[in-house]
Amino acid sequence: MSTQTIKEDATITPTAATVDLKIEVVPIPVADVDRAKRFYEGLGWRVDADFTNGKDWHVVQMTPPGSPTSVMFGKGFTTSAPGSLQGTFLVVDDVEAARADLIARGAEVSEVFHFENNLLRVVDKSGRAPGPDPKRASYFSFASFTDPDGNSWLLQEIKTRFPGRGFSSDVASMTTLLKEAEKSHGSFEPTAPKHHWSDFYAAYIVAREQGRTAEQAAAAGAQRIGA
Repeated sequence: MSTQTIKEDATITPTAATVDLKIEVVPIPVADVDRAKRFYEGLGWRVDADFTNGKDWHVVQMTPPGSPTSVMFGKGFTTSAPGSLQGTFLVVDDVEAARADLIARGAEVSEVFHFENNLLRVVDKSGRAPGPDPKRASYFSFASFTDPDGNSWLLQEIKTRFPGRGFSSDVASMTTLLKEAEKSHGSFEPTAPKHHWSDFYAAYIVAREQGRTAEQAAAAGAQRIGA
């Protein structure tokens, strides 16, 4: 994060299309593969793969609920020291509800906190102030927990994303996207060539999920129709 103040109404400068680079897997350094697998399974994370090849190589891939990105850990997989992964963000809609759920599943989760002056720190616990963000603004309320090796995670509450920051694939966000697409299509349709609404909606939603503004998404929808 830069030292500049974050503004929710910040404008996004259009840029030329680039090749998609999607984070697929985050390696987690652990000392005991089976212990780590049991821990994350207990949190409700899905086991995608569990591969072994002899006694010196064992790799497990798992995915947190609702996450497009997975984690991978194992033996003979990484030279990073166990527990050296610190402050990986897990985005949640409600940090207090997420905290309660994880505690019920056996994790030791900190009290909810925010950072003084919104200065995020993942290397230590300095600057943490008790309770959620006083304004309960998205991005600024947290809780934390660690796995058995000491790898740490930050629960970050996001209820409304900043413009251009994309959306997560949950029901509430998809509903918002569909309503946006409906409104934009309603303005576009009277003067548009004959088309099926689904083409516009699909292009609009994909553009928004890629972090483009509503205006850029509308242009993508129109381009899809050929207007």
